[in-house]
Amino acid sequence: MNLASWLIRSGLSHPQMPAAALGPRVVMTYGELATRAAKLAGALRNKLKLQPGDRVAIAAKNSPEYLALLYGVWHAGLAAVPANAKLHGAELGYILEHSGARVCFASKGLDADIAPHAPPSLERLIVIGSAEYDALFSADGIDVVPRAGDDLGWLFYTSGTTGRPKGAMLTHRNLAWASHAYGAEVDPVTPGDAILHAAPMSHGSGLYIMQHVARLGVQVVPESGAFEPDEIFALFDRWPATSMFAAPTMIKRLVDSDADCNVNNIRTLIWGGAPMYVEDCLKALDRFGPRLAQIYGQGESPMTITTLTKQDIGDRDHPRWRERLGSAGKPYACVDVIVAGGDDRPLPAGEAGEILVGGDVVMAGYWRNEEATAASLRGGYLHTGDVGAFDAEGYLTLKDRSKDLIISGGSNIYPREVEEVLLTHPAVREVSVIGRPDAEWGEAVVAYVVGEAPEAELDTLCLSYIARFKRPKDYVFVEALPKNNYGKILKTELRALDARRK
Repeated sequence: MNLASWLIRSGLSHPQMPAAALGPRVVMTYGELATRAAKLAGALRNKLKLQPGDRVAIAAKNSPEYLALLYGVWHAGLAAVPANAKLHGAELGYILEHSGARVCFASKGLDADIAPHAPPSLERLIVIGSAEYDALFSADGIDVVPRAGDDLGWLFYTSGTTGRPKGAMLTHRNLAWASHAYGAEVDPVTPGDAILHAAPMSHGSGLYIMQHVARLGVQVVPESGAFEPDEIFALFDRWPATSMFAAPTMIKRLVDSDADCNVNNIRTLIWGGAPMYVEDCLKALDRFGPRLAQIYGQGESPMTITTLTKQDIGDRDHPRWRERLGSAGKPYACVDVIVAGGDDRPLPAGEAGEILVGGDVVMAGYWRNEEATAASLRGGYLHTGDVGAFDAEGYLTLKDRSKDLIISGGSNIYPREVEEVLLTHPAVREVSVIGRPDAEWGEAVVAYVVGEAPEAELDTLCLSYIARFKRPKDYVFVEALPKNNYGKILKTELRALDARRK
């Protein structure tokens, strides 16, 4: 069940097939990548004396070398702890301490940020590309260390927008199911197809590595190391049949860019991490055609809860096409998804409640946190904390995180519903709606807006499409909205900012 066996099979059967590219250039074949992973595994076990189940952190920027690290760790029977390279040294130090990682591989420059915060449990901090690092690959390769399906493969640390991040324990079985679900229901991969890693390989984009390795795809990393629309479009032209996972804000930047490419070279643009507003989706569809897919998932059920397929998004003739664009799609075949009330019992279609998920893709629990595990996985279902509702046709619409629900005058108001309306105004570029404590109503609706739209026009727009009590009581115009490293708007920070404005 060791995921590294997928690479070994690809390396044996098609050693000359391109496996990894830096920008337009192939830098590793499957034979070379498999050999490199086996040698690193030998060094980790025999030189560094790591034992099966030990954790190895990867605090690295996207690069082709990321693949050798990830698969070398698995090949050795160890658990990977990928951490976002954009995190502060103190945040990375916490992940190292909490995970108990004995070794950390870090991009050049990050080692200086990490070192002052490295815990005593960390034995080696190795800079990728250093002489110490290169020496590891002179070791003799070893056979793949057997792993059971329930063994830890990837310790996935959440973004931690409401406190310390938790480590979701993703097993080899979890990752295998997620990979199969991606290939079967989102984006079938054929040999030679490319995946462009413009989003962090430590998170969403990295979770699509495995299916492309199994199917002999090419892993392409932008040469600039950044998300630059001009470069992304050039790489679409260089690598036909390319897919890319992106946050909605990234796709919006592509839509707004003056650069161009042959859209026929794009296999699929998959977005996730946050919903895309309908108006933004329509613009992307007009620009790129029926090459868009949406996934809804969490680190605890990696990328795999529901999906809105390319077929659904591109079906303009369907009588409920626009409503479907506003949904998160239908559950994957490998999961059971229900919308439940406070007693965890399923609610009928049309009623909003918490989204619960069950299946072999759901995490084993939170690392070193039995209390959070018990609360999150009670009753055999992952309690996502997200609020949603199924329609009569089985499509799930996300309302909001449960903590973001606004209760004003005893009525529930879902911020996304208000945001969708405000974004139809041509002068509104971004918007986020929060609740402000109010002595009379409990909470008042407040809209933070990036744009130059007159308040009166926004009021008129809201009154034309939603109930009067949902209309914002205040509009705050800002240059930018606070976001985390993955492009998610931080409503927690926005509420704190709003409290300081009083």
